[in-house]
Amino acid sequence: MENKSFEEYLKSLEDIVKKLEDKSISLEAAVSNYTTGLELSKKCYDILNTNEQLVVQKMTESGLVDFDSEHQ
Repeated sequence: MENKSFEEYLKSLEDIVKKLEDKSISLEAAVSNYTTGLELSKKCYDILNTNEQLVVQKMTESGLVDFDSEHQ
């Protein structure tokens, strides 16, 4: 899977969801789309997680309080 932006991955994931909602989709196509959807979902999660870590790191470097430590 090529490197795309978060928005591109999300758009692809939305397209797959629409295909899966189509009742005329074959079982093989549904399984293939579902598998691709899982991969896209993982890519989106990884991008979000990486960016969250960057924000927390920048906050820490700036002396700002970590969001998670306030809510524990």
